[in-house]
Amino acid sequence: MGDHSEAVQIDYDPAQISYETLLDIFWQNHDPTRRAWGRQYMSAIFYHDAQQHKLALESKAREEQRRKKKIQNKLLPFDRFFLAEDYHQKYQLRRHVDLMREFNAMYPREIDFINSTAAARVNGYIGGNGTMKGLKADLQDLGLSAGSRQALMTIANRWKN
Repeated sequence: MGDHSEAVQIDYDPAQISYETLLDIFWQNHDPTRRAWGRQYMSAIFYHDAQQHKLALESKAREEQRRKKKIQNKLLPFDRFFLAEDYHQKYQLRRHVDLMREFNAMYPREIDFINSTAAARVNGYIGGNGTMKGLKADLQDLGLSAGSRQALMTIANRWKN
């Protein structure tokens, strides 16, 4: 696959969540002791400045000590980020035709759909992320019809049972 790696870029508001908290979430949500199959699937933290690098190094050391195993994650300077092809965006959501019909009506331009926080949240819930409590709290703000809200609850409930 060349010299690229699949990655997620997180835009965040430090007044809402700290970089340190994001690092903690990162370590909790995968096995950083497993070797990657190759560069495309490596686990990495791309830092933007010296402070992020320092915090990432410290959190990696703490995690290694906690797990008592070598951490395989790379810590690399951020260079640039490329969006994945459109068909990769919101992959879980794209598999649900009825929900996509509503999102297509809300976001006729593909780039607006890709950048939609509501679409990202629905995609996450469909993929089994988040909690039912969080989904119920978000439900009214997603812009979905009553029928689609019910469909989303049904889909998300499958993961929680």
